[in-house]
Amino acid sequence: MEENHFKFTNAVVGVPLFFVLFLWFVYWLEIRFGFDFDDNGILPRTFSGLQGVVFSPFIHSNIEHLYNNSIPLIVLLAALFFFYRKEAIGILVYGILLSGAITWLIGRENYHIGASSLIYVLVCFIFFKGVQTQYYRLVALSLTVVVLYGGMVWYVFPKIDETISWEGHLSGLIAGFILTFLYKKPEFKKVIKYDWERPDFDPSEDKFMQRFDENGNFVNLPKSEIIEECQIEIDPFFQSNANVVYDFIENQEDINNKNESKTES
Repeated sequence: MEENHFKFTNAVVGVPLFFVLFLWFVYWLEIRFGFDFDDNGILPRTFSGLQGVVFSPFIHSNIEHLYNNSIPLIVLLAALFFFYRKEAIGILVYGILLSGAITWLIGRENYHIGASSLIYVLVCFIFFKGVQTQYYRLVALSLTVVVLYGGMVWYVFPKIDETISWEGHLSGLIAGFILTFLYKKPEFKKVIKYDWERPDFDPSEDKFMQRFDENGNFVNLPKSEIIEECQIEIDPFFQSNANVVYDFIENQEDINNKNESKTES
């Protein structure tokens, strides 16, 4: 794949901002009109709790919970839509559904809400996909994600904090890892800068490579053969021994006088 695959588009900024603003809008509705959306979260292994698979990422218990999820979502979604723009929508949608379904299967009997499971989906996908591609830009992105959010891995274990849904975090981690295999990234092609990187390169035709023998030792090029130039014979028809005399006339008056002095034949 060529370098121009990574393009800055409006989605790189627009989608993360719109998504996070929508989360704040939902929380504002809950505060402004006294709604309680917690009942729309994931309630594991219940039929009514299945609605939370779709709705739980948009519901937050308090403003601190919402704030802690907002900044990572903006950063990770922007990275996703810049480096994986063709796969971004699918990863976002299927990441929410898959992580929610796993939480519904393994979660405690309590309502699970918040977009933290989606954050774990994005962190896991970006990290492992960059490692799988072995492309230097995506590997650098993977390392950046580890530096920024590597500490989040502790919150996928139980009894670290009873107030958080470690099941949702673990589900997001599993879902992100599964998506790295479902979305195959095309092979990245190395940009060819030198002739010797081309597949049809022939070392025997290269002037520089000819200075080395088969063992890699420097050798002098063989002396080039001197080709004697053949003298071209001129046809005698075009040769003459007669001298050609040219008259030099300085001005137009001399030309007119010369013409008048000529006798007519």
